[in-house]
Amino acid sequence: MTDNATRTATIAVLVENEAGILARVVGLFSGRGYNIESLTVAAVDEEKRLSRITVVTTGTDMVIEQIKAQLDRLVPVHRVADLSQEGPHLVRELALIKVVGRGEHRVEALRLADAFRARVVDATTESFVFEMTGAGEKIDALCALMRPLGLAEISRTGAVAIARGTSHMAA
Repeated sequence: MTDNATRTATIAVLVENEAGILARVVGLFSGRGYNIESLTVAAVDEEKRLSRITVVTTGTDMVIEQIKAQLDRLVPVHRVADLSQEGPHLVRELALIKVVGRGEHRVEALRLADAFRARVVDATTESFVFEMTGAGEKIDALCALMRPLGLAEISRTGAVAIARGTSHMAA
């Protein structure tokens, strides 16, 4: 990879679950002009009061290394990992997709949802809400196919990621 080539990085950050930490992480990105493509955060260990933040960003290798180093210096950050560089990992998103329609559009929306392994979580005589979990590209593909069938609304999480195998982010 050349020095100027950009790549997408999935960065996991283990932090103390305290007020203001998310604002500090986002401030680090915005203050330096780095883009956040996806951001998720949730408590992962109530006993140790830890949360996990997953950030998807793009940049050159040098920029990604700067981001990781600056995140690592934030207190109360326990660990920073670039999952996209550290080995095999899984990345998933969750989406709720509302499709409004009647007749053949309705039948086709059900057929497509089944093909993409999306579940019906709500149905009325004129609409469906599908729940889908998977890679962002797969969710994008289903949404593109649903658009002409009456796609009305999408709500989706950012990426969540975890290393495969025995590697883990213990504090």
